[in-house]
Amino acid sequence: MDIESSEEMNEHPQMLPPPPGTFVDREELIQHVGDFAVSQGYVVTIKQSKRDRVVILGCDRGGVYRNRRKAIDESTADCSRKRKTGSRLTNCPFEVVGKKDDGLWVLTVKNETHNHEPLKDISEHPSARRFSEGEVQLIKEMTEAGLKPRQILKRLRQSNPDLLSTPKHVYNVKAKLRQGNMTVRQFRSLRPEKSAARKNYLSVTEPSWRQRCPTRVPNLIGGKFVDSQSFASIDVINPATQQVVSQVPLTTNEEFRAAVFAAKRAFPSWRSTPITTRQRIMFKFQELIQRDIDKLSMTITIEHGKSLKDAYADVSRGLEVVEHACGLATLQIGEFVSNMSNGIDTYSIREPLGVCAGICSFEFPAMIPLWMFPVAVTCGNTFILKPSEKDPGASMMLAELAMEAGLPNGVLNIVHGTNDIINAICDDDDIKAISFVGPNLAGTYVYARALAKEKRIQSNVGAKNHAVVMPDASVDATLNALVAAGFGGAGQKCMALSTIVFVGGLSPWEEKLTSCAKALYVTAGTEPDADLGPVISKQEKERICMLIQTSIDSGAKLVLDGRNILVPGYENGNFMGPTILSDVTVNMECYKEEIFGPVLLCMQADTIEDAINTVNRNKYS
Repeated sequence: MDIESSEEMNEHPQMLPPPPGTFVDREELIQHVGDFAVSQGYVVTIKQSKRDRVVILGCDRGGVYRNRRKAIDESTADCSRKRKTGSRLTNCPFEVVGKKDDGLWVLTVKNETHNHEPLKDISEHPSARRFSEGEVQLIKEMTEAGLKPRQILKRLRQSNPDLLSTPKHVYNVKAKLRQGNMTVRQFRSLRPEKSAARKNYLSVTEPSWRQRCPTRVPNLIGGKFVDSQSFASIDVINPATQQVVSQVPLTTNEEFRAAVFAAKRAFPSWRSTPITTRQRIMFKFQELIQRDIDKLSMTITIEHGKSLKDAYADVSRGLEVVEHACGLATLQIGEFVSNMSNGIDTYSIREPLGVCAGICSFEFPAMIPLWMFPVAVTCGNTFILKPSEKDPGASMMLAELAMEAGLPNGVLNIVHGTNDIINAICDDDDIKAISFVGPNLAGTYVYARALAKEKRIQSNVGAKNHAVVMPDASVDATLNALVAAGFGGAGQKCMALSTIVFVGGLSPWEEKLTSCAKALYVTAGTEPDADLGPVISKQEKERICMLIQTSIDSGAKLVLDGRNILVPGYENGNFMGPTILSDVTVNMECYKEEIFGPVLLCMQADTIEDAINTVNRNKYS
């Protein structure tokens, strides 16, 4: 290469290489390099790729010409005519390398030098000729309808006059579609806001992972819904029909680490975001939940089994926490005391902790996640949520709404799994705090394991809610309250009423309580006027029935038996009718353990003092 060419290679310092960094996945790294290249006026393509280990990206705009033929010596007598010197474009030496290291992709710059001028008109950039997500879908539909590339292009330009693509680009897209490649990130437009087709398409299209049957629930990592590479999964079963609603993957350790990394990387900028900006996102989030509350309720009913009115209440109670998060600005205020001692002022500052995590139980698929991440992220933390593997749908919908509301990538992440993921959350040094809701045994385990790593941990476990009924209580109001609290949600909630202590004896109440319980309509939660839906799984039903039988064997009286109920049209459902046991004592297994089903235990006490002592002696009280 001559001196002139060498000088040309170094005369454009404004074309910078992309900043090195670490990325969650290969696609994020490629998009980072491509986006930066657009801003600098050069074109990046994949030069070499070993998909799972390394990707080499280079500039596709060579600009230095070099001779390919030697010029004929004019002094030679045999030279009858002067031959034109041939030339060709050399490759640009610019290269960056992405390598996968311990589950994450690390970008390094190999050669940042370019040998060409930057693009002055961004409309000449190849990315400007690419199709948007909606346009790719329209190309697919028009191809199937028999339209030719020029006809397709003409129709696309009717809705997007700024489209710079050519028939050749349509041919390329059609080739990708024939191979089944609908990966729209390869067709990202530089000016998506000018594409009416994209706007209209996105407003009516479900995410691709929702279009599968059955749905395989993805993880949410760094703002992207990512299909898990795990081969193992758990079926989410509709408890009323036994149909498979979706499949939940057992997230791999690499994917979990990527989620933690995404949350950790998002934390510095999120904590620096003004509290008022974070509040505005929560206001929008609140609005979107209200907009989609019917969809959320239906998803909860299909996966959990509770009636639609109970599911609606589930979302509404969670929404109250989002509303509280909208007013956190004043709660973030610290304190200042001047001259507390001679020449000493004191002040306190409230600061976010960092990456926090939430582990959810199945009982409230919307409310429990909303207990956790809205407050945490509004305070400036980033969050990793592990929904229950039995009903993850509501959490995924809430995550979509949070992103639609403007929550930045990486602030909220979702991983799925069972014991291995729970252990990973407890053990990871980058996770600073954990919130847990679930059974007593699991909660004790999580508390101890997280505490060993010096994390902040709140563990909401174990419930045995009592009602004390006095002889002069209002009959109708009391019965309505007992039945609603005892059998609502099929008793599958930590706030369910499981034990009633009747002061002065059960006799005046037993018959009326039984009549009210029998009047409840037991059917699938999606049916109109359903009062009581199925329990979450066959295993749970068997456990509840076992506790009932053990109590009967121990001397309890079965006042109302709901174990063998049959629901027409839903013969395979996990249905339990309202069940009432009387003559229950504190030594019986049904009283000592959580039942988590539509079962009311009736006890008696002579005085209110005796009733209060009974309540206070229970280990969950």
